[in-house]
Amino acid sequence: MLDLYASGAALGILVGVALLAAAMRGSVLAFVYPASAAAAAVLGIVDLHVLLGGGVATAHLPIGLPTIGLHVRLDALSAFFGLVINGGVLAASLYGMGLDRVKEITPRVEPLFALFVAAMNLVLLADDAYAFLFSWELMSLASWALVIARHTDPECRRAAHLYLVMAAVGTVALLFAFGGLAGQAGGYAFSTMRSQAPQPLVAALILLAALVGCGSKGGLIPLHAWLPLAHPAAPSHVSALMSGVMTKVAIYCFVRIAFDLLGHPAWWWALPPIVLGAVTAVLGLLYAVLEGDLKRVLAYSTIENVGVIFVALGLALAFRANSHDGAAAVAMAAALLHCLNHSWFKSLLFLGAGVILHATGRRDLDGLGGLIHRMPRTAAFFLVGALAIAALPPLNGFVSEWLLFQAVMAAPELPQAALHFASPAIGAMLALAAALAAACFVRVYGTAFLGRPRSAEAAAAHDAPRVQQIALGGLAALCVLGGLLGSVLAWALAPVLVQLVGSALPGDGSGPTPLSLVAFDPERSIYDAPVIALFVVIASLATMAVVHRLSARRTRRGPAWDCGFPDPSPLTQYTASSFAQPLRRVYGTTTFAAREAVDMPPPGDSRPARLTVVSVDYTWEAFYAMPGRLLLRLSERLNALQFLTIRRYLALMFAALVILLSIAAVTS
Repeated sequence: MLDLYASGAALGILVGVALLAAAMRGSVLAFVYPASAAAAAVLGIVDLHVLLGGGVATAHLPIGLPTIGLHVRLDALSAFFGLVINGGVLAASLYGMGLDRVKEITPRVEPLFALFVAAMNLVLLADDAYAFLFSWELMSLASWALVIARHTDPECRRAAHLYLVMAAVGTVALLFAFGGLAGQAGGYAFSTMRSQAPQPLVAALILLAALVGCGSKGGLIPLHAWLPLAHPAAPSHVSALMSGVMTKVAIYCFVRIAFDLLGHPAWWWALPPIVLGAVTAVLGLLYAVLEGDLKRVLAYSTIENVGVIFVALGLALAFRANSHDGAAAVAMAAALLHCLNHSWFKSLLFLGAGVILHATGRRDLDGLGGLIHRMPRTAAFFLVGALAIAALPPLNGFVSEWLLFQAVMAAPELPQAALHFASPAIGAMLALAAALAAACFVRVYGTAFLGRPRSAEAAAAHDAPRVQQIALGGLAALCVLGGLLGSVLAWALAPVLVQLVGSALPGDGSGPTPLSLVAFDPERSIYDAPVIALFVVIASLATMAVVHRLSARRTRRGPAWDCGFPDPSPLTQYTASSFAQPLRRVYGTTTFAAREAVDMPPPGDSRPARLTVVSVDYTWEAFYAMPGRLLLRLSERLNALQFLTIRRYLALMFAALVILLSIAAVTS
């Protein structure tokens, strides 16, 4: 109970600071980020205590719906996601302390920042449908207000409008999901929902509604349309929270419903999250690798990572349905660790993008370049994040994806043909996504930080303030430690895995060293990150020693390799579009109908040559643009109803009454 009191006090401080900052402005705004950092630290300590202790704290407050009240609960699952959330909040708050209070729009952002943080934590504590949906809506509205903070920008208004529409769709879907879980008796407390399993058809509808509600918030394709618009529109530290943290609240919601409230799963529950997750992973990275805006690239990358997590959750459902608890624990550990790892490296990358944007005023990759010389610390931290998100060992991104591939390789043991034969295809799609991720972030880092500056703004860039460097450095250190200590993180997940799938990792603790991560058994699935890290260090040092030993002693000077272009202008070096061209020609022609048109003037014509690329987003056309056009046409037709005469209105009402009475007579 003491844990809940401490959490309540921290949340109360956040809400109080938000209200004071909104009402008084002025010097109170300076306390928002320190208060948010302090509250995140307290909440993180409480969550860590509950997670490692394996306890459950509950409370019933006499507020909320009549006769129901407000139920709160802090268990291992909510404690783990609390650590995910508050780690990102702490880093974003430190970054916010270094913002330029004169140039930045802090008076419109800071009060809502604290409210957004409080709302995300309240979602994790909610133990009844009313409290959950209230907190969920508060989180959506606070983040919407942060997206539209630059309301004078038409792009921000468009992004905020679409985000609000998608948030409303997701909330309605969750309302139906919790309504189905409550049943005819209306038991809105989660404890009541756990005690009464729904019928198979109702359970299928609940799972579908949960996928829509959580997928719209997390960015699952085709419900992703708001994400690449809203994340770049929001301030960078808010983007870090929305992409690295808020999407994990959506994952938490799906896990809570599918693994806790719905009861024992059926095997076919696994198919929708696996299929949608695999498609989301591949398409998200295809979007990212062809995008030229740095923050939109990171937003599309978030879509890919959410897809990877849903594939792992789908496999956990399949194994759990067939009572393969050990394999279910491996898949669930992959999903949860990827939630944690993604919150670290994606927050790092978004905050790094914020530093770049503040230093140069540009987000377009083709307008950057050479930043490693002007922003060396940011370049080093961003490199760690890029290597981690590309899932390269020994960093943390590799750990969770390694566990996921272990689960994929165990999937052929499932008895159902659909799952048995789909596993190779799922593994191939995940392998393609991993390769595209590496290509994507080689392109991002090489274009932004290497080479020569492509603009005057990039040439005049400067590094981040000290407090922002601390935030970036802390996240980079977590990415390294999370990779080296993956076995420790897997051990800490044991209470959550037991709660959700009934088993911890089957190979936990059976490795040759305490830092060995074992999925099933040491003979076929073992990962020793420290050994690999030591090998990488030794190989790198040995290579450097050999190169220096065999090279000439004296310094030689010669012309740099110019790729056949003797002109030293930055215009002759590779751009982001140049890196993307081979992938666009291979995948873009079929996936996005990408077409290239070259306008090459004849000799003697002084016009510049132009390359025009046209592509079609089929997902946007099918799920958003076409329904929007149909709705517009329908509304234009129905608009004629407001110009009817009195007699026609009365005739219309009479016809409606006759139709309703006929329906009532037939159904009675």
